Amino acid sequence: MTEPRVPSSHSHHDAAQEAAILAGALPYLRRYAGDTIVVKYGGHAMGNADLAKTFGRDIALLKLVGINPVVVHGGGPQINQMLKRLEIPSTFVDGLRVTDANMVDVIEMVLAGSVNKEVAELISREGALAVGISGKDGKMITARKLQRKVRDTESQIERVLDLGFVGEPIKVDPRVIYALSGSGLIPVIAPVGFGEDGATYNINADTAAGAVAGAVHATRLLMLTDVPGVLDADGKLIPELTAAQAMQAIEDGVITGGMIPKVETCIQAVQAGARAAVIIDGRMPHACLLELFTASGSGTMIRAE
Repeated sequence: MTEPRVPSSHSHHDAAQEAAILAGALPYLRRYAGDTIVVKYGGHAMGNADLAKTFGRDIALLKLVGINPVVVHGGGPQINQMLKRLEIPSTFVDGLRVTDANMVDVIEMVLAGSVNKEVAELISREGALAVGISGKDGKMITARKLQRKVRDTESQIERVLDLGFVGEPIKVDPRVIYALSGSGLIPVIAPVGFGEDGATYNINADTAAGAVAGAVHATRLLMLTDVPGVLDADGKLIPELTAAQAMQAIEDGVITGGMIPKVETCIQAVQAGARAAVIIDGRMPHACLLELFTASGSGTMIRAE
């Protein structure tokens, strides 16, 4: 059945521009056909309704044109809201939530439950089929307890902080991801892992996305953040870095604060098998498409060498 033609509100000039944009994307569609792209979804892009809708449409588009997207999402604000409702106080160390046994149950409920299904629905309503899972499904992400050392400024004595059920990935089994992607589905992964000790671990979403990208040898890891990318000492965007250059920039103090763990995640991902990792501004509509389908890309790309 032929679709009825609908009168357009665009001028012929606008329509020609749209056609030119589609034609310009063709070489990139060919380049990434059949490839796996891991996207870490969180931050402002996740909290803004318009950006969330755009994100869902863009991920659906990637699948419909023959690319295999895999989404790993966060959910910090949603966890905070639920803990507040339940009157469970939170403590943070170096940006990581100290997580006791009661809290990890709530975190799993929120991340692998409501948030996970909302993200999958965002994509599914745009015409592609997304399936929400967690790192515990199929024993996908094996984690161990994450420990942090802090040094007392006066005594210079190091002590180990016990963060409770906060984990770090030690192994990613990608078979569930391959099975879903190969069946025409988009995996949407909550960053919850299982421990060999039988415990459930809350994993930082950036860290989980990097581990997944390395395990599936992703062509790209796209890290949606609330900043344009990595900036130099003058505040200008650095378009590309090798892993060695990125590590040197951390040592030199060019990369500081919360950007350090994001860059370290990108370095670990490319060293583990991802072809490249890109830190991009998730506040920008169609950030993923701009990175993949334009010559200039967006954000800062980190390669192994």
